[in-house]
Amino acid sequence: MGEQGHGIDGDILTHYANEIKEAHDEGYEVSVVIGGGNIFRGVKGATEGMDRVQGDYMGMLATMINSMALQDALERKGVHTRLMSAIRMEEIAEPYIRRRAIRHLEKGRVVIFGAGTGNPYFTTDTAASLRAIEINAEVIIKGTRVDGIFDSDPEKNDDAEKFSTIDGDEVLKHRLDIMDLTAFTLCRENKTPIIVFNMNEPGNLKKVIAGEDDIGSTVVWEES
Repeated sequence: MGEQGHGIDGDILTHYANEIKEAHDEGYEVSVVIGGGNIFRGVKGATEGMDRVQGDYMGMLATMINSMALQDALERKGVHTRLMSAIRMEEIAEPYIRRRAIRHLEKGRVVIFGAGTGNPYFTTDTAASLRAIEINAEVIIKGTRVDGIFDSDPEKNDDAEKFSTIDGDEVLKHRLDIMDLTAFTLCRENKTPIIVFNMNEPGNLKKVIAGEDDIGSTVVWEES
């Protein structure tokens, strides 16, 4: 949404498409889960008092709007994509099928997962963790507005200290806000590492995937 407060900012959309294309051009298999808050917040006033399940389904549809926009931006840059939806809507997206998603990645396509998990009460973070585990992703890369994980909110505290690497149990112990607990627990149980980084800085995604140490923060899991 950029600085608009809601909706889709064309410049931000182009930036994200460029970042993903750079990573894809390096030969990495890339899948994307995108939220829908930029659209859902725009109608938040009208949803006050609405049934939670109804609101969650609206949020899932919002992710599909963003997914379609990102798909178009990537395709215009020559990147082959597939959009897969957890809710059936064959006219605009393929239904999510795990084996088909893996095959698309093997063929060099960027796979965009829309509509969350297809179930209410689950966040976009949980959808991202679930899909990553299902397709055997090596790492979950979470793009945010700040460059990693800090001991306090760096947007409010100039003295916040950044962790370059942190054990997942320490994240839980100190209640650091990275993902919701369900998503985080899925990653913990499957020992899936998480990298948190600033998605708005040009070139950062490729640097993170290339393993540059000074970009972002990595959540690791001790062997039990």
